[in-house]
Amino acid sequence: MIYFPTTFAPERADAIAAKRGFVPWKNVSGEIIGWQLPARRAATGAVLIVHGNAGSAVERGYIARPIHEAAAVDVFVLEYPGYGARGGSPSEKSFLSAADEAFSLLTHRAPVFVVSESLGTGVAAHLAGTHGGRVAGLAFIAPYNDLVSVGQRKMPFLPVRLILQDRFPAAAWLRDSRRPAVFLLAGEDEVIPTGLGLKLHDGYAGPKKLHVIPGAQHNDIAEQSPDWWAGVFEFWRENGVRQATD
Repeated sequence: MIYFPTTFAPERADAIAAKRGFVPWKNVSGEIIGWQLPARRAATGAVLIVHGNAGSAVERGYIARPIHEAAAVDVFVLEYPGYGARGGSPSEKSFLSAADEAFSLLTHRAPVFVVSESLGTGVAAHLAGTHGGRVAGLAFIAPYNDLVSVGQRKMPFLPVRLILQDRFPAAAWLRDSRRPAVFLLAGEDEVIPTGLGLKLHDGYAGPKKLHVIPGAQHNDIAEQSPDWWAGVFEFWRENGVRQATD
């Protein structure tokens, strides 16, 4: 109902990654936990991408590449447990644990920015709520306030609040965050109602910027230009975060 991973044998994942310019990102145990685009010049920060509920991290070049071209940052795409070639099973608990581990590996690369896509909203919100000021800035693509609200809108005939185990309460996790945040919404989102993304934006207490693309649907908005991402970095900079741009 929530998770739709694409899985690969490790050799296949490596081949896809190499073709797209990614290098393996490993934890201290040597496990591949995602993929990296190293900065084109001396890095002055890092971006962690937490992707949506379908596909896999190695397929997120359409998000990672424009960010990589927009600023002098290392870009990391976290792979979720049970996705790609990574072992484990998808769940809220496993996703948050994986994200905490991943973030801890990046703190020496500060500033660290977190970019989320769709389901990843909750993962990014958890990181902001848990790691506080160590998250330098946030960008939410096709976000939601909580998965219960998404499920209830999609299936009003079911008691979603009673049966949904993995709730990803993004708005609650962001309650104390004051990091600069950009919200990118599809005006005609058929998967996550646009109004739920607006609720997340409207309730956010930190510096924020809203982009709504009229007429766009859920899968139309994740791929943005390097110029658009340069504007995101500029917004983060204007709100007290230092990083290099072209």
